[in-house]
Amino acid sequence: MIHFSHVVKRFRRNEVLKGIDLDIVRGQRVALIGSNGAGKTTLIRCLLGEYKCEGEVTIDNQNPRAFRQQVLSKVGFVPQLPPPLRMPVGQLVRFAASLCGADPQRMVRVAQQLGFDAQQFSRQPFVKLSGGQKQKLLIAIALGRDSELLVMDEPAANLDPEARHILFRLLAEKQETSAMLISSHRLDEVASLVNRVVEMDQGKIVLDDKVADLVEISSQLQCRVRMLQHEEAFARALSEWGFQPEGDNRIWNGRVAGPDRLRFLGMLSRYAALLSAIEMNESAQPDTETENVA
Repeated sequence: MIHFSHVVKRFRRNEVLKGIDLDIVRGQRVALIGSNGAGKTTLIRCLLGEYKCEGEVTIDNQNPRAFRQQVLSKVGFVPQLPPPLRMPVGQLVRFAASLCGADPQRMVRVAQQLGFDAQQFSRQPFVKLSGGQKQKLLIAIALGRDSELLVMDEPAANLDPEARHILFRLLAEKQETSAMLISSHRLDEVASLVNRVVEMDQGKIVLDDKVADLVEISSQLQCRVRMLQHEEAFARALSEWGFQPEGDNRIWNGRVAGPDRLRFLGMLSRYAALLSAIEMNESAQPDTETENVA
């Protein structure tokens, strides 16, 4: 589906992409990782036809610059930095839907599931939304339509744990029919979402590996955390994950999305000296609250 061949991109004398060769097919969920400045965002912009480049870039054998409308109609895109749009939310949703022949109400429903009421904020300029609200709306626009390719640059960066879980559920609905390219500077943020890892460094691909596809994207873990003693900072961190205290506030119970397990364990590691026990068990059945939007 995606094909890069000897792709080079220069900004004046600075060569940002240095002969990229990469192919991605439907069903692959690819983590594009690397430090800031590695070339990830530039590669994505070449893929979307925003930049001219040397070499060949195609999506389904079509050049994204020469066949821009046809190519972008297949792509759901979530940028790392929200654009500074002054367009009201309602108008933005209708405009985005018109570009790909989608139902704007479907995008509104996805936003609602993520925890953002697009109808309530329909007259609010997009630029005046909070970071999390902007992210939820951009994800809703990308996922509330039929797309064969999802390109997401740090998609869950501003999302709360519950919204992240909903995002993973929505991605699970598309994993068989779409290719996914998920950019992040931290592998632990996306490791459980993907079945392939591509690492970039200084404009080159330095690693391209398939990874075990063992985590069901829509899965949940029932978790129980016991503290040696109550600590306010630890309790606050668990509260941010939606956990609830039990008894004398030394035992906390909650849910963690399957793909977020590494991220959650990373948070717990900061309080390792206070931990008495951790229990994490796969839920027997996934949460059924999320409405199917396909």
